[in-house]
Amino acid sequence: MAENNPTDLPASVLAHMGTGREHPQAKVRSAAVLEARRKAESGDRLTKEDALALYEDNDLLFLAKCARAAKERKSGKNVYYTVNRHINLTNICSSNCPLCAFQVEQGDKRGYVMEHDDIARVLEQAKATRNLTEIHIVSALHPDKPLDYYVDVVKQVRKALPKADVKAFTPVEIVNFAKTSGMTIREVLQVLQEAGLDSLPGGGAEILSDRVRQIICPKKATTAEWLETMRTAHELGIRTNCSMMYGHIETIEERIDHLLLLRGLQDETGGFQAFMLFPFHPAHTKLGEEHHLQRVGSWEDMKMLALSRLVLDNVDHFKAFWIMLTMPIAQLALGFGADDLDGTIGEEKIIHAAGAKTNTGITRSTLKKIIRETGYVPVERDTFYRAIPDQDDEKEVQG
Repeated sequence: MAENNPTDLPASVLAHMGTGREHPQAKVRSAAVLEARRKAESGDRLTKEDALALYEDNDLLFLAKCARAAKERKSGKNVYYTVNRHINLTNICSSNCPLCAFQVEQGDKRGYVMEHDDIARVLEQAKATRNLTEIHIVSALHPDKPLDYYVDVVKQVRKALPKADVKAFTPVEIVNFAKTSGMTIREVLQVLQEAGLDSLPGGGAEILSDRVRQIICPKKATTAEWLETMRTAHELGIRTNCSMMYGHIETIEERIDHLLLLRGLQDETGGFQAFMLFPFHPAHTKLGEEHHLQRVGSWEDMKMLALSRLVLDNVDHFKAFWIMLTMPIAQLALGFGADDLDGTIGEEKIIHAAGAKTNTGITRSTLKKIIRETGYVPVERDTFYRAIPDQDDEKEVQG
């Protein structure tokens, strides 16, 4: 048989030849794709051209294998989760971004602002949650609330939960605080840090392309301002996350450029703790309606996750944000490079306003079960990825 098969391809592949149907193993790849695949498999740093070649090659299982290897080189068999609580202070926003379903204009009857007593009630619920280690605060760009309001919120959280990490305010919010207060980005961060701010979430990056930002969020921070905020935070010793929102009007090349900007800043500062991908939820958004957008599928989710893990070779942790992905897809993501399911959340409003159908909270035991089903080891962590000893006699309280 071998004498009649000079290609050494399996008979199942040869059977497809001459039929007009391509067998997957018979796919002819260019030299550029083959080189990109070699680098991905060996863990070498990818160029922009490599990343684009791998995206177009569309071999999802190959990308998954390489991304899992990259993840396990950093985290072994550990998959992390945390016990946290989200607080969305207000939905009244001056930016009126077409991509957002959460914000409303001032005067809209749907608008709300959390004041001292409202926040105190949430913090009382948080106190009842065992091992809660993080309060995550993001909201809209309120046109009237001064910086002092946000500083007081940080102080209130720090006083109520002195051992919890206060992760608060995206770079977009920090830039807005600077503009409305007349302070520099560095001064704003220093004031918040003195009040008790520990870290920044990674949101507001969307796509770091000013062409895209002029369409989807024209009044929010520019690419340069977002990067400057993160750079400054890292210089001050404030660790941060980073992110990308994809699946709207951006090109694939702009997605890769975005990842390379993050990689370059991480090379410079080392301040990014984790990366997360946000698929765009178009429901109830002006951007979705005007461009007739639909939520990208799970294939695209997994391909971008695996490719991001390979490009961002200097970021240790990748979150599968179950609130956006749904838990079944987030669980699947653990086989595509993710090593973190984020946390228990407690309550979330921004993503659900855009049509997310997931629950607003999940228990610790459910997270552990989901991780174990994949063959990985659940590790409860704090914001800075320090492990928290497991307690079998857990008593969970969800707000």
